[in-house]
Amino acid sequence: MRSTMMPVQLSTNQILDRAGAYFGEQTVLGRLPDKSTYRRSYREIHRRARQLAQALRDKAGIGRGEAVATMSWNHAWHLECYFGIPAAGAVLHTLNLRLSPEDIAYIMDDAEDRVLIVDDVLLPVWERVSPLLKKGQPRVIVVPFGGGALPAGSENYEAFIAGDASGYVYPEQDENEAVGMCYTSGTTGRPKGVVYSHRSMVLHAITGCIPDLFALSARDQVMMVTPMFHANAWAVPFSAMMVGAGQILPGPHLGGEDLLDLMEEGGTTMALGVPTIWMMVWQSLSNPTRERKLVKGMRMLVGGAAVPTSMIANFASHDMHIVQGWGMTETSPLGSVPVLKPAHQALPDTDRHALRAMQGIATPFVEMRIVDEAEGLQPWDGKSSGEVQVRGPWVTGAYHATPNDPAKFTADGWLRTGDIGTIDPEGYMRLVDRSKDMIKSGGEWISSVELENLVMGHPAVAEAAVVAIGHPKWGERPLVVAVKRPGGEVDGAALRAFLAPKLARFQLPDDYEFVEAIPKTATGKFLKTRMREMYRERVSQSA
Repeated sequence: MRSTMMPVQLSTNQILDRAGAYFGEQTVLGRLPDKSTYRRSYREIHRRARQLAQALRDKAGIGRGEAVATMSWNHAWHLECYFGIPAAGAVLHTLNLRLSPEDIAYIMDDAEDRVLIVDDVLLPVWERVSPLLKKGQPRVIVVPFGGGALPAGSENYEAFIAGDASGYVYPEQDENEAVGMCYTSGTTGRPKGVVYSHRSMVLHAITGCIPDLFALSARDQVMMVTPMFHANAWAVPFSAMMVGAGQILPGPHLGGEDLLDLMEEGGTTMALGVPTIWMMVWQSLSNPTRERKLVKGMRMLVGGAAVPTSMIANFASHDMHIVQGWGMTETSPLGSVPVLKPAHQALPDTDRHALRAMQGIATPFVEMRIVDEAEGLQPWDGKSSGEVQVRGPWVTGAYHATPNDPAKFTADGWLRTGDIGTIDPEGYMRLVDRSKDMIKSGGEWISSVELENLVMGHPAVAEAAVVAIGHPKWGERPLVVAVKRPGGEVDGAALRAFLAPKLARFQLPDDYEFVEAIPKTATGKFLKTRMREMYRERVSQSA
């Protein structure tokens, strides 16, 4: 028997049209480089995205499946690109502007970008990248975000999209055609391209809205602190447009006070960002000189790195509730969320905070398993550890230009994440570490992630990262590298005393270093490769 259902192809164009037709009065609140704000309605976004699509096809000659790059902050013009580029049949390629010029040039060559849409305030970045390209120069369209002058050889975005696109017709596409692409951070080698399909993006957008995940609705105002060049801002712009939620886009202003100001102005009900952002917000929120009028019960989607339990508890005291998501560029990125089940509602706050600090259960349609290289598939007992492997309709099965990579994909079709974790009998995954960041001391494994979260629980510590250093007897020992909070007083002895009741003797660090800042990747994660190099010659003082 065959299904009687209509074979309608899924497309982000359907999301764009729905937002324009049903939620046209909903707005995007944005902040310009001079910190003034603006609003743009979804009706305008719909119209302008279609104008961009028409211009890309008719003026730039962009064909189906060709890449159009963006080098932009979070703003309404970038949101238009999210929908206008795919509406042309092209591929949205968001460039991570925090990468080195060499990496950006490599990525643009690899993607064969035909057009670049770049903010005027980011032209200095582009000027360093352009001479490094080996496959030709793209057509450059400049967004007048900061009101800067146009360089020679470029075009003004507003002039480029000018024209009536009311009669524009979307190209007929299969739902498995490419809609967008992002590149991995490249901290362990050259960045790799992940290409998303219309089908995967729409399914991800729908699933992300369910109550136990983003819980998005038309009554929400969502602040996108996560860069729109980082895994499509976790694909939340697509989910928000689909349900008619408003969006708040901070541009380049990511300081704690700036974000809190915008949260107040926009009536933020949900915000998303990496832990380092929320550490800054917490420091500003803790300032007793100003009373903040934030929406009660605000949800905060936090990802990109493990969330310390102390951070979850701190924000909960202000009726701001952290939902931790785990995933990767390769998983679009939603892979798991620590859903609280009915039986957990009666638990003490400390126990529920601890559950929220886990990476949680796999999202609908994503399968997850733990595999040890020597012992094979591991049981869900909360103790047996191994590599986290996943598969699903929005999990990549290959990389652009390098489709066959046995180091990243198993023979039976699972993505090898490189994360080491456990799964308990209820299905909750907990990351132990990245495989390359585990510390082996005297034959025992020590989790750097667990140590980092414990150290960041100290009230005088703002941030902490842990790396391995050499030891003549034990092989490796953990070094704690910490940043003090403003006005915080703590030393190595005090931190060791703070950690001692929480750790086994072999796990307890003896080595501590206090610094002004910890090196980070372009996406805000601790840059362990640089830290290992910085402390390569250091020898542990452990007995």
